[in-house]
Amino acid sequence: MAKAPKGTIAIEEAVLNPDGIAWMAESATLFNPGQDASKAGSANHGHTPQLLDIHGARLAQMDAHGVEYMLLSLTSPGAQGEPDRTKARRLAADANDWLAAQVATNPARFGAFASVSMHDAADAAAEARRAVRDLGMFGVMLNDYQVVAEGGDADGKKYYDAPEFRPFWQAVDELGVPVYMHPRYPPAKDLVSRTRYGDRKQILGAAVQFHLDLSMHLYALCSSGIFDLYPRLQVVAGHLGEGIPFNLWRADHWYNKPVKKATRPSKHDYSYYFTHNISITTSGDFSTAGLKFCIGEIGVDRCLFSIDYPYDTIEEAQDWWKTVDLPADEKEAVARGNAIRLFKLPLEL
Repeated sequence: MAKAPKGTIAIEEAVLNPDGIAWMAESATLFNPGQDASKAGSANHGHTPQLLDIHGARLAQMDAHGVEYMLLSLTSPGAQGEPDRTKARRLAADANDWLAAQVATNPARFGAFASVSMHDAADAAAEARRAVRDLGMFGVMLNDYQVVAEGGDADGKKYYDAPEFRPFWQAVDELGVPVYMHPRYPPAKDLVSRTRYGDRKQILGAAVQFHLDLSMHLYALCSSGIFDLYPRLQVVAGHLGEGIPFNLWRADHWYNKPVKKATRPSKHDYSYYFTHNISITTSGDFSTAGLKFCIGEIGVDRCLFSIDYPYDTIEEAQDWWKTVDLPADEKEAVARGNAIRLFKLPLEL
């Protein structure tokens, strides 16, 4: 396959293998609350056709609008939405095999993130090693917390700042690949009446709930000491860092007070990790003012372009990007250079 002209590199771009249609349908009514779940076929997610497509309309739109390369990942929640450990492990492995085969048909235009089950750190580490070393994947995609069967963690979720996940982070550090932290919808048990979101379904999804939930997980990772233990470790967060760059001053202000500093698990404050270990992307947040603010807060080398296709359109993202008035060297870095360096992509700088 011929390589494309230099353009943007998009790194939070979702796909779905055919085996995933059933579990994807579980969030269909959350994505589109107005659909009638009683009608035949209504369980299909609104973006299922676009998620299943890689080499057809997706690639044609990339060509038409100037997207040079996409890093693909199994759409949320993937293995993180499967409470059964054995099923989650198989879901991730099967998705990785399928996606690696898809990428192999056109590696000049596509790369991939690995899916892993986070029920068990050793399982996650093993699948990450297989996906990176044997399948040629460029990183790991985690869809926020791992749902576990009732009787596991108290609230049925596992978060990766816990000490039990150090073998996973050690493996990723040794592999030298980033981990992309991505949002997810809550599980069904968190949507019943009188729960946090059960009576507030209007705030579910990308507009509000995604960044509320994932930002907590990112703060937890930064403050856990995991980046002190593995200082080369790199994590990526989309949607302009899930809002965290806009709160860094206040977060640091209180985290650095003596009453907190004496007992906190991490050596440094949040800004330190956002300038050494965290990168952010523009996925689904096409705000020029917001991007410029983030560049000013964490540095241009920590900011990367992304789209969030098919949940946002390639055309909309590219039309916005053409209007972004950054200095030429900064715009080139955000558009493609930073991604090539961070993910070690097989593309020319």
